[in-house]
Amino acid sequence: MGVPAAGSDNRLVITVVVLVALALAAWIYLALGHGRFWSTAVRLPTATGANIAGTWPDVTAIVPARDEAAILPTTLPSLLAQDYPGRFRVVVVDDASSDRTGDVARRIGAHVVRGDGPPPGWAGKVAAMAVGVRSAGTPEYLLFTDADVRFPTGALTALVTAARRHGLDVVSQMVRLRAISHWERHIVPAFVYFFAQLYPFSRVNQPESTTAAAAGGCMLVRREALQEAGGLACIAGALIDDVALGQLVKGRRPGSRVWLGLSSEIESARSYPRLSDLWAMISRSAYTQLRYSPWLLAGTVLGLLIVYVVPPAATVAGLVAGDALVATLGAAAWTIMAATYVPMLRFYRLSPARAVLLPLIAVGYLAMTIDSARRHRRGHGGSWKGRTVMRSSADRLTDPR
Repeated sequence: MGVPAAGSDNRLVITVVVLVALALAAWIYLALGHGRFWSTAVRLPTATGANIAGTWPDVTAIVPARDEAAILPTTLPSLLAQDYPGRFRVVVVDDASSDRTGDVARRIGAHVVRGDGPPPGWAGKVAAMAVGVRSAGTPEYLLFTDADVRFPTGALTALVTAARRHGLDVVSQMVRLRAISHWERHIVPAFVYFFAQLYPFSRVNQPESTTAAAAGGCMLVRREALQEAGGLACIAGALIDDVALGQLVKGRRPGSRVWLGLSSEIESARSYPRLSDLWAMISRSAYTQLRYSPWLLAGTVLGLLIVYVVPPAATVAGLVAGDALVATLGAAAWTIMAATYVPMLRFYRLSPARAVLLPLIAVGYLAMTIDSARRHRRGHGGSWKGRTVMRSSADRLTDPR
């Protein structure tokens, strides 16, 4: 056998240098030019409520709840205890529960309506939200929230004040998820970080930007804006209902205002003690985010490998091979990557040292995304609360009119 030509080694080195340089360029852009997605300083606009005193609008909270009897006693009282000056009522939609969800919600003091499950073409949560909207009457605002969310007493007043003062059609706060168990501490902060990377909050909050999203745990929506956009029927089959709702309302006309930010006080009481719990939560909709496209999946895999895996791999390989250029470029990209993750770790009161593990967590998310595609192709995509929702035309933002 012949000895490999030196040119082959040179081409390999050049390829490695190009890949790691590409990764470094990507991280420079993400850190400096991607809407400061890494910042945790996007919080609810502060303002006094004195200017709307006496004219506080009616608000109805809608809580879709399927088999939530165990968690409602922990969370629902906080919603009912809102210190809100205007008229406020809470509608819990008992979404064909097999436990005592409806009885528990009534005993706590909420108005309960029964949902019979989603009709054809509807995702379960969106169908339950629609049942709640029909039962809400004609308030100025609808507050969509989840059964596991716990509110401080002044949360609703702050939301309405921000909406009125700034002319917002949607005010949504990403609630603080639990990060207590071993796997929660590893995966939950990254979940919020990756969400913000997909939908930079500062861009969502710019009326002229086409980026739109919301966070389902807390969405205050002006009812007329939702009606003008076509209503929930336009996103009937959406598994990622919060993002779809934000896109629907913001896209209804030029100048529509949607605001999205973080909350350190509105919290989720839902626990994910096992890796399998978090895996199921993420993988159920990951392939939906890619619009069920094998090409987008392939592009995502390639992109994540270059952006998240190449930097640490190049750092180690460069040090082992004595290639200072490769090691330096890889370390620079890895450092910027870790630096952008530190604010989210601090938000969750976790050690900044965890930031160096972000490439491993990204590989885990990549595996969940691939598994999501595998489950979808085997007929198990979109499984949620015992129901499996397969792809339909309603998964896209369409106007049935």
